[in-house]
Amino acid sequence: NPIIGSSPASDIISTVEFNHTGELLATGDKGGRVVIFQREQESKNQPHRRGEYNVYSTFQSHEPEFDYLKSLEIEEKINKIRWLPQQNAAYFLLSTNDKTVKLWKVSERDKRPEGYNLKDEDGRLRDPSMITMLRVPVLRPMDLMVEATPRRVFANAHTYHINSISVNSDYETYMSADDLRINLWNFEITNQSFNIVDIKPANMEELTEVITAAEFHPHHCNTFVYSSSKGTIRLCDMRASALCDRHSKFFEEPEDPSNRSFFSEIISSISDVKFSHSGRYIMTRDYLTVKVWDLNMENRPIETYQVHDYLRSKLCSLYENDCIFDKFECVWNGSDSVIMTGSYNNFFRMFDRNTKRDVTLEASRENSKPRAILKPRKVCVGGKRRKDEISVDSLDFSKKILHTAWHPSENIIAVAATNNLYIFQDKVN
Repeated sequence: NPIIGSSPASDIISTVEFNHTGELLATGDKGGRVVIFQREQESKNQPHRRGEYNVYSTFQSHEPEFDYLKSLEIEEKINKIRWLPQQNAAYFLLSTNDKTVKLWKVSERDKRPEGYNLKDEDGRLRDPSMITMLRVPVLRPMDLMVEATPRRVFANAHTYHINSISVNSDYETYMSADDLRINLWNFEITNQSFNIVDIKPANMEELTEVITAAEFHPHHCNTFVYSSSKGTIRLCDMRASALCDRHSKFFEEPEDPSNRSFFSEIISSISDVKFSHSGRYIMTRDYLTVKVWDLNMENRPIETYQVHDYLRSKLCSLYENDCIFDKFECVWNGSDSVIMTGSYNNFFRMFDRNTKRDVTLEASRENSKPRAILKPRKVCVGGKRRKDEISVDSLDFSKKILHTAWHPSENIIAVAATNNLYIFQDKVN
């Protein structure tokens, strides 16, 4: 069921993330806003409503800024959101734009203090000479209010645009990655970070690759991976040295010479990298495929899934309209048995790693009446088109699903289609 939908460019969703329990779902958009949805609690008289998400809190996380030294505008667009595990009644999340990471506290208030001695009910100071008796302030119930407050601002550490943030499993540190460097932060310290990867060459003309994504291992706080525009993944161990310039493992698939083309380098660039929940596998997304790597085997992936191979013949026009540079994300389900990633025409793909079955589904208003069953879609490449198929030439490349999220333990998914957020769940009999 579509949850939000509107038209201005600032409303285009740029990131989607469930929290660790799946009770909350956060989205960030190009306008610098964060919208948090909360799952409805099940009620006896409406059991089917369980699973519906409604707006819980909306706040402006980042504002547009201007770098006067470089004469550059800094966009307010939210690049990534990452939740911290809940420790008390409040929720904490990290959000980042191109330059600044912020730690937000989201908390509820349903009581307000009344009966101050030095202030009246409107908060104005009272004349001390008029105070004749001492009152004990009391807490009175009020309508529930959800407040978002910035607790930390981590700024001025990135020369280039931040593409990833990842919370460490020690929950004391996190990392932020830009095109050429990765920094390690402590949540308590905002004025300094520790540079753990730096691939910037002394002479920028010798630059051959950039960092595209980075993530911490889900269980080992010393291990992280980062991917590059050359289609390689490096696994680093912070115990080995302070500056992780030398990787512990290097994952790369040798290129098939028969597939070599002008676009090979562009389409091999990795747009997303994700550890499985178990920590045993890494999933990477490039332009045409999703690959699953075993941490114990560096020379080739153990699984390769074609996302939209029918676009291979269209790379020339996709290069001309800049779509070839689109950065698609990929996600695991809670048990690491199914993976999901987006495509064009508001299509998204799911691959079952056990049965090797895959499906193409569409997130669009036409076929997303609440509780409607999604029908699998098929793309026809040439020859005769069947009634329920769509021709590759009629795909809409302006409708793309770059950002998706999967509930940590249930079959509930969130799919961002431009400025609409769709939430789908398993059919409940």
